[in-house]
Amino acid sequence: MLDTNDILETIQMISDENLDVRTVTMGISLLDCADPDGRKACEKIYRKITTCARDLVKTADEISATYGMPIVNKRISVTPIAMLLASAPDADPVWYAQTLDAAAKAVGVNFIGGYSALVHKGFSAGDKRLIESIPQALAQTEYVCSSVNIGSTKTGINMDAVKMMGPVIRQAAELTKDNMCMGAAKLVVFCNAPEDNPFMAGAFHGVGEPDCVIHVGVSGPGAVRAALAKLPKDASLDQVAELIKRTAFKITRMGQLVGNLASQRLGVPFGIVDLSLAPTPAPGDSVANILEEIGLESCGGCGTTATLALLNDAVKKGGVMASNHVGGLSGAFIPVSEDDGMIKAVERGSLSIEKLEAMTAVCSVGIDMVVVPGETSAAVLSALIADEAAIGMVNTKTTAVRVIPAIGKKSGDVLDFGGLLGYAPILDISSFRPDVFVNRGGRIPAPLQALKN
Repeated sequence: MLDTNDILETIQMISDENLDVRTVTMGISLLDCADPDGRKACEKIYRKITTCARDLVKTADEISATYGMPIVNKRISVTPIAMLLASAPDADPVWYAQTLDAAAKAVGVNFIGGYSALVHKGFSAGDKRLIESIPQALAQTEYVCSSVNIGSTKTGINMDAVKMMGPVIRQAAELTKDNMCMGAAKLVVFCNAPEDNPFMAGAFHGVGEPDCVIHVGVSGPGAVRAALAKLPKDASLDQVAELIKRTAFKITRMGQLVGNLASQRLGVPFGIVDLSLAPTPAPGDSVANILEEIGLESCGGCGTTATLALLNDAVKKGGVMASNHVGGLSGAFIPVSEDDGMIKAVERGSLSIEKLEAMTAVCSVGIDMVVVPGETSAAVLSALIADEAAIGMVNTKTTAVRVIPAIGKKSGDVLDFGGLLGYAPILDISSFRPDVFVNRGGRIPAPLQALKN
């Protein structure tokens, strides 16, 4: 149980240290909206989303006002749309994206995720059509987010899908080049994608989920950094890990409370708390700053991967004691543009894309909100996806790529998205050509550790 001091400390985290509930996300199954007539399917989709989520924003705002806990985003995730396209072979996939966008606007959420395809072992009906439509869909919508799962530990990596995604990312950036290449910023390519992730842009509602469910994503890098700042510099790493665990426990309890309240008031099941440390561009609210507080001169230097591994593990251990249902991604996010400390590390030259890739072996996601030169080829983007997927596949963890080719810009320039997405210096990326490897296609076989039965 929390005592009075714990409660007061949590209040201070909210008021002074950027602690918030990053998102309350409603997952909605659209399996019952499938129809051979695409227009009828879209009507069903709009009706179901606007019915299920009509009170989502109002309820979250009421909880926030009553308990004094900031809830930054209200979001929706839906069944991967490629599954619905399978039953409507003549439908234009972009109709579905436009319907999701209209429904999101109608209920007032910040984003809606699920313009997605799961192709980790191959393509089924609707998958290729959806993937090919992603650039147009993201260019023609404001709130829609897209994801594609191209690999898993159990199945290996679908390199035919990886080959497709490089050109899709480039085209998504090109079609939105007048809007900071925002199309690519709303597109994630996964290995081992979780079905209950409340965070965008990678959220979708998995087929094993309830018909409607509430997930919560918490934040709190600023609170962890502030707690560590009070430790003496000669405190052992055991003491560092213990303090992170205790702080993560308090943060997760707040998320658990919000999830329970939202579930009760909306009359839908509570799903999971995703206890990821999600940074913002606000100074101090940074995963990079936590690593520096542990003892690094700058994030990206030697010791970065080790300190990130300690942080990620301690966050998970503290969080799982605070909630019976922890899921999603859960750990530490390292998005470059959304983390003030990461941005500064890139600017001072200590953080490169190669070091970021090494860090993804121990963080909770992957190459996230990384901006590369606009001339970066589609094959290089596909090869970067393959590298990240290999890390996830071999280590039985989720990895992802959300990379933005900054059309018309070069290394050293800056792309400024504004808001929570922040800004990012454009990172160098190797231009040595991987075309022969990417064009081979086929599948990278599942690793030996997949054989667990």
